[in-house]
Amino acid sequence: MSTRQRDSDRIPILGALQGEVKVYQPTTIHQVSLGGMQVETAFPLHLDSLYAFRLTLRERSIVVKGRVAHARIIEVDQDIVMYRSGIEFIEPSEPVLQAITELIEELRGVQK
Repeated sequence: MSTRQRDSDRIPILGALQGEVKVYQPTTIHQVSLGGMQVETAFPLHLDSLYAFRLTLRERSIVVKGRVAHARIIEVDQDIVMYRSGIEFIEPSEPVLQAITELIEELRGVQK
């Protein structure tokens, strides 16, 4: 353990100060539309909570905010639990909508 001191003092907070943490975890996307997507995770997403999702679409990466509309356990196998959740996009920007539109058009072309 280091004996180095902090550069500044920490001040105790009386009561509670709320914060948030953004942690990117691997997520499998099963379906996508302009309004949302269905994802699979190894951790639960809380109903009605907002999350930022980073999607890698070919050579670019986008971040879209989404609300968990529904969630359920889909698989339980020894120590692993898998979850499937429906995500509703919340106010996606025009560049994000354009990137998702291009992805959908590409997927439709491949699936024909």
